[in-house]
Amino acid sequence: MRYKVLVTGKNESAITAFFEHTSDNFVVLSTSTRYEDIVGHIDYFVPHVFVYCLYNETRDNIVQMLSVNSRLMRSGIPCVILGTKDDCDEFERIAVGVASLVLHRPLSATAIQEKVLKFMEERRAKGKVNEDDMTPGELDPPFAQETDADGKAEEEVEIEPRKKHILVVDDNVMMLKLIKEHLHKKYDVATAVSGKVALKFLERRTTDLILLDYIMPQENGIAILEKLRAKEETKDIPVIFLTGVTERKKIKEALCLKPQGYLLKPVDHDKLMEEIAKFIG
Repeated sequence: MRYKVLVTGKNESAITAFFEHTSDNFVVLSTSTRYEDIVGHIDYFVPHVFVYCLYNETRDNIVQMLSVNSRLMRSGIPCVILGTKDDCDEFERIAVGVASLVLHRPLSATAIQEKVLKFMEERRAKGKVNEDDMTPGELDPPFAQETDADGKAEEEVEIEPRKKHILVVDDNVMMLKLIKEHLHKKYDVATAVSGKVALKFLERRTTDLILLDYIMPQENGIAILEKLRAKEETKDIPVIFLTGVTERKKIKEALCLKPQGYLLKPVDHDKLMEEIAKFIG
């Protein structure tokens, strides 16, 4: 079982390390340092732990953590800070009592994972972790086995075939929540708040179909689709654009890369299910 980790901060290399090196024990989602984004992701993702990767953070960003921490405490979510000793000392001087665990860099990705995992396992042993909300590991077996007292398998029980998997990419947290609500009864659904997060996800996981927001900050849907089409592992994944853009020129631009579909927001439930069924049933 894996813990859900919400990460933020200006230290992008540390955040990237969480995505690249901790997938065995953590499900990672990143957010910006804006208060509204942090709180929105806490409510949507409901992490087991919040990690702030510090790097020359502004005083305002640190001060707002006093308010963020109030929201974390109501849900029993601890805050971990990761940074140089100077950055961590400055954080603790301004945001007194917020950090439950302080990790001083330099630390290897492995060491960071081990320390956070040990911290969370100690909380779990004290009953401070909601185990019902933990995420299964990636390598769950296709069969569950009943065992006798000697550990010998008595019978093999086949689990129902897995649901088809859909990855939804949108920078709007409420849109992600809405679409997941539409789909979760029929499909397994993963969500990503940016193209960068989606591409990191696809480096270690597979999906049957991608719902991709056309307009996003930093990299829009076209840029992400170009990257997907350029890689052998992802070039054949069906992609359906989701967008509020109705301008004919923009629609033609989007269709040049030949996505499998194009749906306008607000997304109609029936049209969404019908479009997805064309490609993955």
